Amino acid sequence: MPIETRIHGAGGTVSQTAVDLGAEVVAVPVRSGPLAPAAEVAASLPFTLDELLALHQAKGEPGEIIATQVRVGERVRELLLYGVGDAAPADLRRAGAALARRGRGRTALVAGVPAGDLAAFVEGALLASYEFRIGAAPPKKALGTLAVLTEAGPAADAPAIELGTVRARATALARDLANTPSQEKDPSWLAAQAERVAAESGLAVRVRGEKELAEEGFGGLLAVGGGSARPPRLIELSYEPEGEASPRHVVLVGKGITFDSGGLSLKPNEGMKTMKTDMVGGGVVIAVMSALRALGVRARVTGLVAAAENMPSGSSMRPGDVITHYGGTTSEVLNTDAEGRLVLADALAYADARLDPGVMVDVATLTGAAKVALGLKHAALFASDDALAGELTRAGKAAGEPVWRLPLVEDYRAAIDSDVADINNIGRGGYGGGSITAALFLREFTGGRPWAHLDIAGPGRSTSEDAEITRGATGYGARLLLDWLTA
Repeated sequence: MPIETRIHGAGGTVSQTAVDLGAEVVAVPVRSGPLAPAAEVAASLPFTLDELLALHQAKGEPGEIIATQVRVGERVRELLLYGVGDAAPADLRRAGAALARRGRGRTALVAGVPAGDLAAFVEGALLASYEFRIGAAPPKKALGTLAVLTEAGPAADAPAIELGTVRARATALARDLANTPSQEKDPSWLAAQAERVAAESGLAVRVRGEKELAEEGFGGLLAVGGGSARPPRLIELSYEPEGEASPRHVVLVGKGITFDSGGLSLKPNEGMKTMKTDMVGGGVVIAVMSALRALGVRARVTGLVAAAENMPSGSSMRPGDVITHYGGTTSEVLNTDAEGRLVLADALAYADARLDPGVMVDVATLTGAAKVALGLKHAALFASDDALAGELTRAGKAAGEPVWRLPLVEDYRAAIDSDVADINNIGRGGYGGGSITAALFLREFTGGRPWAHLDIAGPGRSTSEDAEITRGATGYGARLLLDWLTA
């Protein structure tokens, strides 16, 4: 659902901007350490801002807010003293999110913003304003307008505001796609959304249906989708930059399991409740592709989404079945709930054989083991190339979507040996490292090209609000990949 909050730069003073906009709320930043000097907006207070901060023992930590009332113009308005820490990007992202949440139900809020990464502040505010809801409207609508004032002025601020807005709206798109209930969201629906995005974003698109998948040998997609009455799709989005392009061709691959019941290896009910979001990796790829032209990315980028619904029925794949993937590699199915790697394998093999990429990155809610290892804040990163791993790690830190590199342990490769096929789809007992063996499975289909795998099973969804994160799908990975592609 579109983010309703709008952010724009303003000149002059906080007070005058508030009067001009009819804003109910004004906000003054407070850094950690020595207390901030009084701002012009507090001129009519019977005490100083330092005194107010001391009363509340405020430390200026990111996201901290102290409130009072102040007369600005002809009316009383709410004055917020909001902490920005050291004004690092992560601090400003959290501060923007706190202001946007505090501004719910208000028409306009005017905020002074300290020097720093204004795009991060904008991202935080917009993403904290995101809401996905079916039915009655929430009790308080999102903040209508956020006007920001910096020392640089509105003309200088405009590019940063635009950058933060584009990245936030791409992340919101990824959240929307993942939060949509699976009764509506099947592989053909996801393909239709990709076609809409392509038309709006200047992309080429090709969608392979069941007949083409069978003719071209996409055995993994067909096997995983075989138990559903709603057949699989392979979505291919292509971006060509305008003007002189970089020689690099990047292929992004996303897991698009629109609902994961586990198939015949059926999940318990609790395990299925969040499985409408098992296609969040595919949603992230579509969202990233949507923003490339607006951000002026110079590389050629292809996005592949392997979309299927994993359901139990008489036509489902069975434990013990052998799948022939695109390109001829065979895999033995030992667990039908390890289906994501089966569809990603087809897409990676296709990219290697047909698209000649310089680098491939896949993103997927792939293993519970990654969540056990790293919790809910970090994605697991696997990479065949040290330089690529370093680039993605730096991008994740800058974007507020951190990753932690895990090893591709060669000794664990034996865990996916099969007695009857080239490999099996789940590590045998005695090895552990479920996220590692899944990554080793995927590596078999990359043709030795530079490749990275982002397992976002932990941070891909959230049960609570925290800074710019909202409940449900988080869109994790969209900002990371956009930061990497624009670096």
